[in-house]
Amino acid sequence: MTAHSSFAIDVPDALLARARAGDHAALEQLYRWFERPVYTLALRMSGDREEARDVLQETMLKVIGRIGEFRGAGSPFWGWLRQIAVNEALMRLRRDRKFAQEVGVDDASIFPEDNAPLPPAAADAAILQRALASLPPATRSVLWLYHAEGYTHDEIATLMQRTASFSKSQLARGTKKLRAALAIPEDAHA
Repeated sequence: MTAHSSFAIDVPDALLARARAGDHAALEQLYRWFERPVYTLALRMSGDREEARDVLQETMLKVIGRIGEFRGAGSPFWGWLRQIAVNEALMRLRRDRKFAQEVGVDDASIFPEDNAPLPPAAADAAILQRALASLPPATRSVLWLYHAEGYTHDEIATLMQRTASFSKSQLARGTKKLRAALAIPEDAHA
């Protein structure tokens, strides 16, 4: 079953036409609609809030600069924009040579300052976020692209300039490490 992407936002043709014509209000609307999905994708892939903000900024600048290139032709605008965001995040990871580094999570930004207990769903999300952040960026990126964004191994391989085997092995390793970090037995079904 393919995951439903947070990018799956139907953009009216009229709004796209206005954006292509340079209408600032239309461009701002597109930014507002896609700001959170782009930032979330970048944060999940990089593990770094500053890097995610940079990816968001660069992605949206590229979208604004290239919006005239989007023709649709049976593919949704959100798919085109998501591809730009993924490419930008991966390009930054490659450029900064972060694939070999571990990334930590700032606990102060996850847990409330007043030390009040988190609701169960938020606590689970925070635990998962920390477990994901403990993975190397390449592994975390494969997990996110495969499970959250619904990319295939072949698509991930193309995006990361690797092989499908690389994607499959990173997914298997990452899943094993996540299960260990979350204390989920190997034979448990997801």
